[in-house]
Amino acid sequence: MEDRPREAISVGLPEGAVDGHLFGAGQPCFGCAPDHPIGFRLAFVREGDEMVTHFTPGAHHQGPPGLMHGGLVSTLADEVAAWTVIGLRGRFGFTASFSAKLAAPIRVGVPVEGRGRLARDQGRVAEIAVRLVQEGREAFSGDFKFVILDERGAERVLGGPVPESWKRFCRT
Repeated sequence: MEDRPREAISVGLPEGAVDGHLFGAGQPCFGCAPDHPIGFRLAFVREGDEMVTHFTPGAHHQGPPGLMHGGLVSTLADEVAAWTVIGLRGRFGFTASFSAKLAAPIRVGVPVEGRGRLARDQGRVAEIAVRLVQEGREAFSGDFKFVILDERGAERVLGGPVPESWKRFCRT
């Protein structure tokens, strides 16, 4: 397993917290960009061998009345998986596949806790187990595979150059 660049994860932040500005000001991520106008604006903290976030879905996240849209539930879980790779591996990856089980509806206006852990690390592929819990009940569980690419591979996926602030998170 590759060492993660420790200075990139928690400079000037509370113990275990991960800086949402790691990828630069104005980054476009719907899930985690602190300044995204309509995004989730998730923040993450490392707790032991897990990455954790808290999120309260609003009325604008509804599918059926009172319930979070299933696609947005999957988006939330995917973001937990992505930040598990970042926080535990010090790398970023691209979602290659995932399987999901929606065990209970996620209600709007009620806080959700998301937890991700590294289930298997093969260097170029990271497998992440994600759970979303609301009011003490597991509402979502999923398994995600992330491909950890070097700079050239990331450029192929992005269709252009890797932003300078992302380069330190590419596989070497």
